[in-house]
Amino acid sequence: MTTRIDRRFAALKQEGRAALVTFVMAGDPDYDSSLAILTALPAAGADVIELGMPFTDPMADGPAIQAAGLRALAAGQNMKRTLALVREFRRGDEATPVVLMGYYNPIYAYGVDRFLADAHGAGVDGLIVVDLPPEEDTELCLPALKAGFNFIRLATPTTDDKRLPTVLANTSGFVYYVSITGITGAAAPDPGNVGHAVARIKHHTKLPVCVGFGVRTAEQASAIAASADGVVVGSALVEAVRSSLTAEGKPTAATASSAAVLVRALADGVRGARRVAAATAG
Repeated sequence: MTTRIDRRFAALKQEGRAALVTFVMAGDPDYDSSLAILTALPAAGADVIELGMPFTDPMADGPAIQAAGLRALAAGQNMKRTLALVREFRRGDEATPVVLMGYYNPIYAYGVDRFLADAHGAGVDGLIVVDLPPEEDTELCLPALKAGFNFIRLATPTTDDKRLPTVLANTSGFVYYVSITGITGAAAPDPGNVGHAVARIKHHTKLPVCVGFGVRTAEQASAIAASADGVVVGSALVEAVRSSLTAEGKPTAATASSAAVLVRALADGVRGARRVAAATAG
């Protein structure tokens, strides 16, 4: 069974370019603004959307995403409202893949079976659960795969060739390569190192490899897109949303389009990378 994620990456491969994968936090700064931000992303150039599930203890996230999650929680966002957000998004967009990203606790609290059924009904395509290692696949990964979701794993600079097969065993959709060690948004990735890492991972899998953590500009996105199958941008988009808010954290007229403005520039960078590479090869 092919998913929206599978179809999107197959289409991009035909186009000869990388994907732009965008992360925003569900419910940030409130439900209505979040829906407006979400619905603006595909037209701005997002190929895949990662939607953060707000959580009180996001240990792998930097200050920008932590703050976004807290804003969302303060505005009443929860799992039920996050799935409702996807359901409303699907009313106007049946094609763009949506991946829920976050931590296991909110899913566990909601109930795994209930979560998988409701997420499927809402139109979710994949899951990234950063605190569930492969050794815990029976908790969520295997039931999710059986239910028709892509389960996307993270590989890091410390994931060596001995560990990679274990990480990749039940991975589907794409592999998310965390280009730096540490928390999200902490530093910029080195394109040369990324290229070597992507090549190494591809020795172990035929899945697309998307690279994230630390990508903030069109120039960085272009450099990463030259070797990766996708470029993931999160903290920079979340920060763009924050910058549009009032001092009290309330939305303004600029909030709905805040992330989309940056996505357009990033999309130009990603699309330009493969055109330059193709021209050079020719």
